[in-house]
Amino acid sequence: MAGSDPSAGGAATQNPLTRLTLTELRQRTSVKWRMHPPDVLPLWVAEMDVPLAPAVADALRRAIDLGDTGYAHGTAYAEALGDFAAQRWGWHDFRVDRTTVVPDVMMGIVEVLRVVTDPGDAVVVCSPVYPPFYAFVSHADRHVVEAPLGPDLRMDLAALDEAFRRARTYGRRPAFLLCNPHNPTGVVHRRDELEAVAELAGRHGVRVVSDEIHAPLVLPGARFTPYLTVAGAEDAFALISASKAWNLAGLKAAIAVAGPRAVADLNRIPEEVGHGPSHLGVVAHTAAFGAGGRWLDLVLDGLDANRTLLETLLAKHVPSIGYHRPEGTYLAWLDCTALGIDSGPPDGEPGVASDVAGPARMFLDRARVALSSGHVFGTGGAGFVRLNFATSPAILTDAVTRMGRAVETHHASTG
Repeated sequence: MAGSDPSAGGAATQNPLTRLTLTELRQRTSVKWRMHPPDVLPLWVAEMDVPLAPAVADALRRAIDLGDTGYAHGTAYAEALGDFAAQRWGWHDFRVDRTTVVPDVMMGIVEVLRVVTDPGDAVVVCSPVYPPFYAFVSHADRHVVEAPLGPDLRMDLAALDEAFRRARTYGRRPAFLLCNPHNPTGVVHRRDELEAVAELAGRHGVRVVSDEIHAPLVLPGARFTPYLTVAGAEDAFALISASKAWNLAGLKAAIAVAGPRAVADLNRIPEEVGHGPSHLGVVAHTAAFGAGGRWLDLVLDGLDANRTLLETLLAKHVPSIGYHRPEGTYLAWLDCTALGIDSGPPDGEPGVASDVAGPARMFLDRARVALSSGHVFGTGGAGFVRLNFATSPAILTDAVTRMGRAVETHHASTG
């Protein structure tokens, strides 16, 4: 078991997802709890409704008590990640000297893309996918080329092959931005799928950059495979942090990991990028990977129970919504096309996460439940919503019950 959590005390066996009341959660000032009015249940942005892991809280308190709020230094973060990766994922050849600290995963992705692609080059994504992939790539003056997922929500290798071919027409240095595990579908890519990706990338001369921010959040029944551990991934990169699994989005720090043939490119990332991470962020992420394992296991147990609860609730209250049981993350990708609700503006811009339309708009207006609107996830997203089930069973039950009543009201009003 990676990382003990000796400071957990009385919470050592309690589900972190059941520890906070709605009243307590509404005292938070983060975007999840301040974007919408207080009558809205927010199940949209990727924040968990949990207290801070005791090991992380203790590390931060110690830093504050010492006035240890200067500049980050050393390799403790990468060392903790390496130990965690070996124990949890069997990644035994993780090398600290092939890593660098970056401000967060998306900023790290952009900096890697800047050194492995040129302005005007293409970056392939498997849509529907995390909306900032579109925004960040476009803002970096690269073109997004979509390779839509298959009907089973897994990567379509034929579509990926064709996308790699199209990407070559934009410039000489295309890249593939892999989401591993996949957001929003919760699919955990199998080793054989990743090996096929590596073979295709090698054949087409495409560099792979793997976003592995949800890697610690793989649920029972699936197994996470770090992309850099598959044959053919030697020139690839992975970006990892404790942000999602330990709810540390506000404490910025991530790790960029280079394959053995990508180290020279890693060294080309400007030195000033390493000045971006917060020192307290590095402290928190180091503690999470190093000593937060028991707490994480409790979260995973709670998420496993919640994904089953969500399936039961949807079948009872909104049976017309399609539910594909996620293998990882705490995100459910819900097919609302059968509800007959306008899916939103046909020219809706992928990546504009604040643009709520279609079923998400109906659920916000009629149910007072905030979900992520599917159309901003790119091709294949219209008519879907993304629901964050990293909350208490009580809140999840209330939200889906409200959604069921909203669908009934909508159908009654539309005749």
